[in-house]
Amino acid sequence: MAERAELIAGFLAAAGWGDAARRTLAGDASFRRYDRLEAPPFRAVLMDAPPPQEDVRPFLAIARLLRGLGFSAPGILAEDVAAGLLLLEDFGDATYTRLLADGAAEEPLYALAVDLLVALHRGLDAAPPQVPPYDDERLLAEAVLLVDWYLPAMTGRAAEPGLREEYLALWRRLLPPARGVPASLVLRDYHVDNLMLLDGREGIAACGLLDFQDAVIGPVTYDLVSLLEDARRDVPQALAAAMRARYLAAFPTLDRAAFAASYAVLGAQRNCKIVGIFTRLSRRDGKGAYLAHIPRVWRLIEGDLAHPALAPLARWLDRHIPADRRGIPSHPSAA
Repeated sequence: MAERAELIAGFLAAAGWGDAARRTLAGDASFRRYDRLEAPPFRAVLMDAPPPQEDVRPFLAIARLLRGLGFSAPGILAEDVAAGLLLLEDFGDATYTRLLADGAAEEPLYALAVDLLVALHRGLDAAPPQVPPYDDERLLAEAVLLVDWYLPAMTGRAAEPGLREEYLALWRRLLPPARGVPASLVLRDYHVDNLMLLDGREGIAACGLLDFQDAVIGPVTYDLVSLLEDARRDVPQALAAAMRARYLAAFPTLDRAAFAASYAVLGAQRNCKIVGIFTRLSRRDGKGAYLAHIPRVWRLIEGDLAHPALAPLARWLDRHIPADRRGIPSHPSAA
């Protein structure tokens, strides 16, 4: 820890921020942490992403790609890639999460976020070479977290290899409809925690973007699902329907049935992943706060399962994780 602190102090001094006041701004589910630096009248954000657990290069690449397309990703003020340290433009405190908690109207904020996706999906003419594809291998590795982490936490024993393979084989058959829509840049964690309202900027530039380093090229439905099937807050059904309609109105030639199937399949895939991740955060990393969201995520999965394309998954879950077992696993410290 002392060595890391010394490394950070040297980085800040070299960037001209050595005398700035510093306080913790945020942490997240990864190993990254963020500090706010203040040297009035200026502010900046320090991203501390220690290797080997973290790699800042994808963040830098996607930030520069987004800014080049006219979107509001934070500007890069200084960087030390080898050390995992970045000095970023400070977007302030007006996250969507905070604004909504303070009573801001939902519809304008969500409409701005949807309009940004529309612009992004229209504006990316070709897949950037530095962005990996959201291929089946990635999607399967995410979906199986439900079996690898949640199921053992609820049953007290590891899933049998045959059961795991049965689940993966099921998902291999389910994934093709997810690709029945165009592909574009997928930011992956596109939800209210990672969106900001920026003063003094017009149109989609008023929507600040955070936490996009895991971006991939994949179906255009994914980020819309991430926004509207939010693991951390309830999005009213009427609002979600209105926002899906808003997106579709911008793409009149997009096949509606294909869109609905892709949206449902990726919603189920993402939400199965999240249940597994929230369990893993508790069991492996000691971060139990995420467990409280699991009932909401199960409700979202059950909503996704209403689509006929997901009938095989609905049957599998009813056999192996029936409704009365879709609870919150115990946190190790509480066991």
